Amino acid sequence: MSIFRNSTVRLIAIILAGAIAVAGIAYAAVYFAGYRIVKYRIGEEEIKFYGKVDPNGVPFDGVAYYPDGISGNVDIAKKTVTYSNGDIYVGELENLMRNGIGKITFSNGETYEGEFVNDEITGTGVYTYSSSVGDVYDGEFKNGKRNGYGRYTWADGSTYVGNYKDDKKNGEGSCVWADGSSYTGSFTDDCKNGYGEYKYANGDIYEGQFVNDVRQGEGKYIWKSGEYYIGEFKNNMMHGKGTYFWTTGRTYEGTFSENKIIWD
Repeated sequence: MSIFRNSTVRLIAIILAGAIAVAGIAYAAVYFAGYRIVKYRIGEEEIKFYGKVDPNGVPFDGVAYYPDGISGNVDIAKKTVTYSNGDIYVGELENLMRNGIGKITFSNGETYEGEFVNDEITGTGVYTYSSSVGDVYDGEFKNGKRNGYGRYTWADGSTYVGNYKDDKKNGEGSCVWADGSSYTGSFTDDCKNGYGEYKYANGDIYEGQFVNDVRQGEGKYIWKSGEYYIGEFKNNMMHGKGTYFWTTGRTYEGTFSENKIIWD
């Protein structure tokens, strides 16, 4: 019985040794073929790469696994990363991330060409929205959002040139709409706020204060006919103290309520 047990032990040892030897040979073959696992630590997160590396151990052909769950086929020679979600990037890379100048084509057909920092759209570039939208933004970005100065062109030809914060018009800017109307002045969160000048498509002009896209506060409204009003506005109407000027030279100075003169 002991002889049988000893034989079994020797057989198992031989099998294990053989398996280890095969694994070692396979590992050596993979290693000498230039395949490696490379890890990059980015803050609290990690990017893993499995594939071929150059003599300095730098990845150049393989698969990168990113912290957000997306993977990408990396070809350093072609400066290309094809992501598992269908996005394709061509451009400069650093630590397997988009860094520098490049172009990304998203799976929905939208594209961005410009500057990147640590995989984020940050810097100056051009973002072209999907063909169903047709809009184009050319300007500054931060962390994937319009931030800073830029020009937005809508598919119908309308344009905005000015400042953005977190994808919304904020600060000084100028809009020209396809119908010929225009506005130059202050914005807050995509709304006209503060002082500005609005030229209407019918030829009228308003110069004065806005609150959330509404004429409110002190201002001057000039009709195409030449008549004009200087005074207070509320909810887009003459409301409060003001003066109305007719083209005949006649004037009225006093109180207005919802676009109507309050005769004393």
